[in-house]
Amino acid sequence: MRVLRRPIHAGFVVVALAAMFIAGCGHHSARVKAPIAPARIGSTETGVASWYGIPYDGRRAASGEIYDMRQLTAAHRQLPFQTWVEVTNLSNGKQVDVRINDRGPFVKGRILDLSQAAARDIDMLRAGTARVRLKVIPPPNPLPSPPPSAPPREPVEITAPPPAVPDAPDVTDAPPVTVPPVTTTTPDAAPAVTPYPATAPPTPSYAVQAGAFSDPARAESLRAVLQDLFAEARVVSSSGRTPPLWRVIVGHEMTREQAAELAIRVRRETGNAIVVPEPEPVPSPAPNN
Repeated sequence: MRVLRRPIHAGFVVVALAAMFIAGCGHHSARVKAPIAPARIGSTETGVASWYGIPYDGRRAASGEIYDMRQLTAAHRQLPFQTWVEVTNLSNGKQVDVRINDRGPFVKGRILDLSQAAARDIDMLRAGTARVRLKVIPPPNPLPSPPPSAPPREPVEITAPPPAVPDAPDVTDAPPVTVPPVTTTTPDAAPAVTPYPATAPPTPSYAVQAGAFSDPARAESLRAVLQDLFAEARVVSSSGRTPPLWRVIVGHEMTREQAAELAIRVRRETGNAIVVPEPEPVPSPAPNN
């Protein structure tokens, strides 16, 4: 018997080959990134910790939340986000519980970056680094409220209050002014000497000293932190002292009351601040010709 065969259209061949290729690709499973396993409660790690604040305060952390340096949080390179860690300062035994919400530190030899608030709790704010021991702990119950997603904080500008202006006296109550008659003098007479009023002594001005260091690099580091929080933060060298002392000064030409209020605010950030007389600027050395 004669069998009639229809010719195969070229387009059908292309479609069939494409279907076979797609079916073959379906055997390869898609690569899905495996989630990070939870940290084992009780596991420990020992190393050097540092802290970070400005300019990272108010920026988005690696976990997606807004970093708030006033919350008890920390950055770790491997621990899963939302892991709670007990941090012990091995130099003084002080402890603080922090939540991992960021990645870091990216400095060789360090294992943890604490928030400014956490660093203050274990007294390592001024030193900058400390040898610590980390211990993974269960989350607290109840959990603290998460920090709000707020824009970055604006630096606080120190402004002196305007001077009080006394009320002007009523003109109708003022006594009449008597104008003395004008007299002429002869050429032989000595000219009259008009006494000038005595000059009032200058009002003393004050500032706030946030720290004093023998290492200028440490003084500059503290100045950079305070400059973003307060206006007029600067480093002043104590002249005539051997070895020289580098002082971090905040504020400029304030009254004692204004300096005392500023010292309270600086002390909240650095843990140390005193009211001092306004330092005199040290002249820069003349350039060599």
